[in-house]
Amino acid sequence: MIHIDGSRGEGGGQVLRSSLALSLVTGKPFTIENIRAKRKKPGLMRQHLTAVEAAAKVGRCHVDAKVGTMKLTFEPEGIKAGNHVFSVGTAGSATLVFQTVLPALMLAKEPSTLKLQGGTHNPMAPPFDFLDKVFLPLVNRLGPKIEAKLMRYGFYPAGGGEFHVAIEPVKKLGNLTLLERGFMASLSARILLSKIPLHVAQRERGDLVTKTVLRGGNVVVENIDHSPGPGNAVMLLLESEHVTELFTGFGEIGLRAEKVAGKAIEKYRDYVKRDVPVGEFLADQLMLPLGIAAWQGAGTSEFLTVPLSGHSTTHIDILKQFLEIEIQTENLGRGRTLVRIGYTEGG
Repeated sequence: MIHIDGSRGEGGGQVLRSSLALSLVTGKPFTIENIRAKRKKPGLMRQHLTAVEAAAKVGRCHVDAKVGTMKLTFEPEGIKAGNHVFSVGTAGSATLVFQTVLPALMLAKEPSTLKLQGGTHNPMAPPFDFLDKVFLPLVNRLGPKIEAKLMRYGFYPAGGGEFHVAIEPVKKLGNLTLLERGFMASLSARILLSKIPLHVAQRERGDLVTKTVLRGGNVVVENIDHSPGPGNAVMLLLESEHVTELFTGFGEIGLRAEKVAGKAIEKYRDYVKRDVPVGEFLADQLMLPLGIAAWQGAGTSEFLTVPLSGHSTTHIDILKQFLEIEIQTENLGRGRTLVRIGYTEGG
């Protein structure tokens, strides 16, 4: 039995989600204490409980947990592929629930289809577009075939979004080397509006055109009429030769439109300036599938990224505990970090 202290590192929900995902893949049971101990509301929130319930369903097991639970034991008894529906029931992130069960299902014996309901565009989690345009294309390079389709937007705080995923699994994952961005092929932007006045998007569009290399025709404004609640997001998509990255800004009550666009612009500029292929959030998301690939014997994966976040360093600790693999990080200077997963001396 592996013992996890949920207060380690950044002390948030990722410790739990990563532990669930790795337990499903390896079959190793674990006990976790102090769940989300460093958060204002410690213990399981609704989205974390949904992740636990989803993992239990896929892992053919029962977990005694409810909102507020600070300690639980997870003992998977296999992998149940097939058709699954997981609903957060709030604006909590459905994308994070998906990422909890994805590793096991992309290595299952049978294909799976998922229907996920909840928040799809939440400032505290990767939006659906990040999964679809950035993360899943790289995961597909490792061997599986995963396709995702957004059915309905779910903005914070109303939620109510939905997306579907089809997963064609493989027995083993391959490795990945991502050391160069390559030439920057295109930059485009989307402004999402749900129950928000059009002049907000017009101001955001003006900032994008004047403060980046974007031209007006590369900025699309989408007025969304089927989302349950109000929402606004600015998304900059940079497609390069070897990788695609997404930079977002989310509207909030009292936050000026220029500030929303400015958040996305600042992230984009920082990424371009550092001359690395893998941004902060993508680095964090890649570690788990690449760690599993190394554990399965795929050899070393490596990528060049920005200085690692607290999320990423916590993630590395959990990966080492479950997979017993080597992970090496090296500061190359000028805001660049080399990450080697499954690294062994001389190979």
